[in-house]
Parts: sequence; C-alpha cells; structure tokens
Amino acid sequence: MRQTSVISRRVAAAAVGLVLAVGAAACAGPQDTKGSDGDSGAGGTPQKGGTLTVLNSNPQEDFDPARLYTSGGGNVPSLVFRTLTTRNREDGAAGAKVVPDLATDLGTPSENATVWTYTLKDGLKYEDGTAITSADIKYGIERSFAAELSGGAPYLRDWLIGGADYQGPYKDKKGLDSIEVPDAKTIVFRLNKPEGEFPYLATQTQTTPVPKAKDTGTKYEDHPVSSGPYKVVTNENDGERLVLERNPHWSAATDEERKAYPDRIDVRSGLDSAVLNQRLSASQGADAAAVTTDTNLGPAELAKVTGDKTLASRVGTGRFGYTNYLAFNPKVKPFDDPKVRQAIAYAVDRSSVVNAAGGSSLAEPATTYLPNQKSFGYTPYDHFPAGKTGNAAKARELLKEAGHPKGLTVTLTHSNDKDFETSPEIATALQAALKKAGITVELQGLESNDYSDTIHSADTEPGFFLAHWGADWPSGGPFLAPIFDGRQIVKDGANFNTGFLNDASVNKEIDEINKLTDLSAAAKRWGALDKKIGEQALTVPLFHPVYKRLYGQDVKNVVISDWTGVLDISQASVK
Repeated sequence: MRQTSVISRRVAAAAVGLVLAVGAAACAGPQDTKGSDGDSGAGGTPQKGGTLTVLNSNPQEDFDPARLYTSGGGNVPSLVFRTLTTRNREDGAAGAKVVPDLATDLGTPSENATVWTYTLKDGLKYEDGTAITSADIKYGIERSFAAELSGGAPYLRDWLIGGADYQGPYKDKKGLDSIEVPDAKTIVFRLNKPEGEFPYLATQTQTTPVPKAKDTGTKYEDHPVSSGPYKVVTNENDGERLVLERNPHWSAATDEERKAYPDRIDVRSGLDSAVLNQRLSASQGADAAAVTTDTNLGPAELAKVTGDKTLASRVGTGRFGYTNYLAFNPKVKPFDDPKVRQAIAYAVDRSSVVNAAGGSSLAEPATTYLPNQKSFGYTPYDHFPAGKTGNAAKARELLKEAGHPKGLTVTLTHSNDKDFETSPEIATALQAALKKAGITVELQGLESNDYSDTIHSADTEPGFFLAHWGADWPSGGPFLAPIFDGRQIVKDGANFNTGFLNDASVNKEIDEINKLTDLSAAAKRWGALDKKIGEQALTVPLFHPVYKRLYGQDVKNVVISDWTGVLDISQASVK
C-alpha cells in the first residue's frame, strides 16, 4: 500500500485504504458471523432495519470502482461494489482469508499460475434487476486503465499481458485481449508472469462489474450501478455526504459475506476528529447508531475512555498489516556502512518509541518487517536485539569498529504531521535513545507533501528517515516486493525501494514464491525471506499500530478482522 494512507490507499487503504498481530483483533463479536445470527459482543441479537450513521474525517472521494485504491474491496465501497473475491467477514485471524464473492471459488490457475479462470455464481443482478455478466467485469477492469479514471491499484496494469500499454476503452474500444469472456459466466485472465496471489488481487474494486451502457465516465461516481446490498441515492460534495439504501435485487443467497442489516447507511465526512469522537462518546440521537471507519482514538482521548467502563465497552480494537520503521539510504554516508546501520538498530529504544506513538494500547514494538500475523508469514527474528530500552554498549562497539570511536552526527528526516507515526514525537524519542550510544541526531522536519516527495524520489531520498508501509492484502508479497525487489526501483518517479536493494537471490525468491498457489506455503516462504533481508539492516522496524475506535451504544454485531483492523460495517446492526 502506498504510504499516503492506511486503509484507503494502502494500502494498503485506505484505506483506504488503508490494509491488517500479537493476538487476534480484540473484539467480542461473533465467532462465525456467517453461520448464525447469534448474539454479538455489542449485546443483543442483530435485527434488520434502521439507519447506520458513519462519521468520518475524510470524505469518500472518487466513489468509482475504477478509481478506488482499497484493501479487500474497502469498507463503505464493498456495500455497493461486489468483486470476484472478497475478504472473509470474521473476527481476528479468520478474517484475513480471501473468499469467493461474485465468483464460485477463488479461481482456477493454469499454465504455471499465468492463467486464472473464474466462473460467476447464478442469480447475480444489478440494482435495476438486469443480470451481471462476465463481460461487465471485463469492461469494469478495462475502464480502470483510462487516464481520467486513474487512482486504483496498479497490479492489473503490471500483471496483465498488454496492460502496460493499454489506454482504456474510451481510447481503445477493442479492449484487452488478455481478458477473455468465452461466455456470460466465465472470465479468463492471462498474465505476463506467474502470480499465485491473484485471488487476493481479485478483491480490489477494479473487478467490480460495470454495465457498459450505464457508464458515464467521470460522472459514474455520482450514481454507480450497484452489485451489492446497497445502492447510492445521494453523493454530495465528492463523497462528503453519501447516502445508501437497499438494493432490492441483491440476494443474500448469492452473498455469504455481507449481512446488510440496516435499511439505510448515512455517511457524513469532513468532521474534526475530536468532534467526531465526542459525538460517538455522547452517543445521542442518530449518533447512538453511529460508527467511524477512519478515525482512531488519540492517546488523551483513550485515557479518558479507559477510565469509563461504559465507554470502554464501546471501543473496537483491531490490527492492520502495517509497519512503522526507520529507513536507510545506503548511497548516503555513513549509512553505506552496514555496521553503522546495525549500531543504530541496537541503539533504538522501542519502549520510548511506543510511548511516543501513544503507548502500548496504540502501538506494539516490532523487530520484524512483516507484521506479526500468520497470513503474512510472520517469522519471529531479532537480528540486532536492543531489548526494551536499547543496547547502547553494543552500538558504541559497532561504531568503533566502523571507525567512529567518538560517535557521529546524523540527520533524521521526519514529517511534521501529528500522526504519531512519522511525526516529531517519534523522531524526538529516537534522538534521545541514539544520543546514549554516542550518535547525535539532528532533526529535519518537513511538511506532509514535501516529506512524501522527498523520501519517494531516488534523487532526493535522505540517508536516514522515518517511513511506514501498509498491506494491499494480508500477505508478504505486497509488503516485501515493493520495498525490496530490485526490479521495482524507480529512478524518475515514486520509488519505494528505499534501500535500493537489488539482490539477485532476493529477486529470484520473490519470483519463486509468486508461482505458488498454495497461499499457506507462500506465507512461510515470505516469512523466511523477511528474515533473510532483515540481516542487511536496510530498515529498523519500530512498531505496528493498534486501532482503537468508538462506536455508538446501539451498534451491534461488531466484527473486526485482521484484514482491515476496523469495524466491518457490512456486519453491523443497529436494532
């Protein structure tokens, strides 16, 4: 997930998105949300009806399946847009699995996972009652290649044969030959290299069906044709106010994942985070049946909530695949010396960093690059054990071996955003810890856009800076490949391989894992690769965030999976 967002883009998404632990997501929701309508952790049996209000800081912009960058289909978007596959809507680790949605299964691979074939379920319909066809999915994907509808995940452009040069159906009406539709229920994808994780990619909103006759180009986001349980009836100010009502032609018989309890979803965005959390806390009027999909409790707010048992019972806790870390540019001295990088790794005081990130309730210390969840292939390692408060003596020893017996002075670049991730609080904590090891850290704070442009350019990337990465889906692939695959180094664009690693053995192993269609076997290989790369100290993992979000007192059936780390509104009930 690109570092612009957790849930919506990234991710890694948003998302969105912003994309997913020491434990399963802590929430008292049902163990099997699909198997029964039993009592939820929020209390009571969920019933159909009512209005669920969503209070968010950021508007749901670009509400077009081609333009959305989501993880697992997104949260609000997945109420309207169904995809070939989707995330499993269950609590904790079980929710990190990919499951069929419009398709009957996860797809049939052939020709060494370079060809993937999907068959659609029977009885799929749009909001107007017309049948959903495989040609609609092909067209929906093709329109995501149009320049005027850019913004979605880049994988299809990279993976599909001919995708790199295709300009979309408005310019090239012939379409992509690498997407075949032999009949109304079958769709075949031909890839330019093996991709065993194609079922994960098929959760992105770009695989949403779009009827060609109803496509209105850049205006399609105002009223996209629904394939999910809800349809758009209002879209004001580019997603600032979004009202959804039931799609009468959606059938639960074809959709095991979405409960769709409320009759209406009212999304109100552009709210100040403090005001938003105050409204959820007060839980008055319509806010009693309200949730947020993008706003966490801050350290001060969490302290107040924790002291109130009633409020504390209305806090959803989740974990998303996301790592905050220190990054090195080995082309810049003294970071070209592995011993200097190792010394810094030993000197880091993770306890102080966790405190700066809001405390142990909001952050968990990390010594691995991959998040500590099974789906990513998490393999425990700590190549440079610093303990809880740093190992200054070992750091000084390495600095001496590197020719710096009196220590050294370095510059740490960070963002001025108060995000508790790459912000001044984290940088200051690191500055104090490294000082104990004889490393004087000068801080360079940059405004958000300048910071992003600087660290993502091969020409301007600093030697030492704070960074983070979120998953486009819960696997090691979208975590390790963009950061450590040498073939993904971009010299004149947005570059994310910050360590400029171009190791033939690493590149080869990435290719070998990508051939695997056994996702569990692939996960183990990703974990082993993470451990191998970690030995080079090109990054210093610091912590994984924990999400704490309030919900209204009338909200029931709270489900928080390790895929998104936040309350899944497709499961929530308000009656």
